Amino acid sequence: MKLSELTKGLSILQTVGPADVEITGIEFDSRKVGKGSLFVATPGTTVDGHSFIQQCIEAGASAIVCEHLPENTCGATFIVVENSHKALGQMASVFYGEPSGHLTLVGVTGTNGKTTIATLLYKLTRALGHKVGLLSTVCNYIEDEAVPSTHTTPDALALNSLLSRMVSSGCEYCFMEVSSHSIAQERIAGLDFDGGIFTNLTRDHIDFHKTFDNYRDTKKRFFDNLKKQAFAVTNKDDKNGLVMTQNTKAQVRTYSTRTVADYKAQILEEGFEGMLLNVNGQEVFVPLVGRFNVSNLLAIYGSALCLGFDKDEVLRVLSTLTAVNGRFEAIRSPKGWTAIVDYAHTPDAVENVINTINEIRRQGSRLITVVGCGGNRDKGKRPMMAQLAKRGSNQLILTSDNPRDEEPQDILSDMLAGLTEEEKQQTLVIEDRRQAIRTACTLAQAGDVVLVAGKGHEDYQIIKGVKHHFDDHEEIRNMI
Repeated sequence: MKLSELTKGLSILQTVGPADVEITGIEFDSRKVGKGSLFVATPGTTVDGHSFIQQCIEAGASAIVCEHLPENTCGATFIVVENSHKALGQMASVFYGEPSGHLTLVGVTGTNGKTTIATLLYKLTRALGHKVGLLSTVCNYIEDEAVPSTHTTPDALALNSLLSRMVSSGCEYCFMEVSSHSIAQERIAGLDFDGGIFTNLTRDHIDFHKTFDNYRDTKKRFFDNLKKQAFAVTNKDDKNGLVMTQNTKAQVRTYSTRTVADYKAQILEEGFEGMLLNVNGQEVFVPLVGRFNVSNLLAIYGSALCLGFDKDEVLRVLSTLTAVNGRFEAIRSPKGWTAIVDYAHTPDAVENVINTINEIRRQGSRLITVVGCGGNRDKGKRPMMAQLAKRGSNQLILTSDNPRDEEPQDILSDMLAGLTEEEKQQTLVIEDRRQAIRTACTLAQAGDVVLVAGKGHEDYQIIKGVKHHFDDHEEIRNMI
């Protein structure tokens, strides 16, 4: 592909050299550059791609897209842009044939619920007879083909490559999680979204965004950029729900469990096996649990109707959908207690899952909660998570999550700071997560519930930069 064709949609500040050079591929990782490559120099949090421009030219790069010119501009064509991250997204889309324009692409953003909503929309749409792709935290799918996931939203090149493969496989729809990082880093630049879903907004990723307002405004940008023909389905129960859509050109629809909205639902009956709901005047039993899942189901229901699917068929399929891996996943013990594995890793998510369990568990039974916090992430939420977990549990066990490069004891000390001295005396601190889970299962008696929160679908722990296999499900089943 010619460089001029690849860069035609960019806001170019300066061009140095011929624009008709042939490009064989796009790279933003200098180690992957070869003969005929276009290297996009992107500034990162720790490394700046501009430092590797000369190395890329020596490796055979035909062109460089950058935000500022180096001293030596020999050996390649240079395209200067204001934002090379955005340029990368736009060019990746062009290079792969603008695949998002050949799909009905729906993005899901918010703090909690993204994985459940995107995954169940994928399953629902397939059950209605369509070919569908999924881009998700847990796993990416091209119809039946599973493609391992490394980020909530892949980088721009991987993202467009996956979308292109979906188009080639005949997919009509794609549902994808849209993280705040991907919006801020312009990974979704150049994509043509046909719909957007807002779940909720609570404290998360403050280590990256610095302030909650920055985090909120980043999410809002996704809806600001939706086209007029698209739909925006937003959570009216969240105080930021209508903020998200106040400047969007898309057609706005709302959902709520508490107030007037386009899509409403209430719980008629509830147990660990599922809920009987009234959805817009129709009763339906769903094998999912929790008020937060009622909101998730309303987002799915509303989006399905916006996509033109028959509401009766949508409700029929909803009644067959089961929980996503690691999202309020119940494991029964033959001794009569129940374990719940959940990805809850924010204060709001921990509070929601604990409240749900406490609404369902029978009188006289206990809730034993095992929870930790990840290292190298927002420290401010650690005492809040411990405080909320202690408040709603009969027994709290604090443990490691993914300590990454931090000392586990330092993370646990931050969590303990949220408890009173009396609460600290009542709390078990067991750094080893395996031992913490075993202790909780040993303490559990018939009727009790053991909540293991924080990792959900993850099957690893990262300790001092090393990834170790660890699966909460496996540990619970081993104890059972």
